[in-house]
Amino acid sequence: MKKHIKYKTQGVCSRKIEFDIIDGVVHNVVFQGGCKGNTAGLSALAEGGSAEELVRKLKGIPCKGDNSCPNQLAIAIEQNLPK
Repeated sequence: MKKHIKYKTQGVCSRKIEFDIIDGVVHNVVFQGGCKGNTAGLSALAEGGSAEELVRKLKGIPCKGDNSCPNQLAIAIEQNLPK
C-alpha cells in the first residue's frame, strides 16, 4: 500500500515535508525550507527506512527548544502509521 504525505511543519525552519510510505517503508522525503545540508542529509538517511524505526530514532530530537526537523518528520510519519 502506498500513501503520499504532505505535512505542514510547526516550530522549525522547514515549512513542509513530503514523503511516501510504501508497505511500511519511507521513501522520497523532501523538505521545503530549513537548513539545506541538514534536511538533505536527513532525507538521504530516512530513504528506505522502516517507518516505525524512524519514529523511534527521530522523535524527540531537540534543536529549537524541544523540536527539530527530525522530530517533525517523526511526528508526520507517526500520524500516518496504521492504527
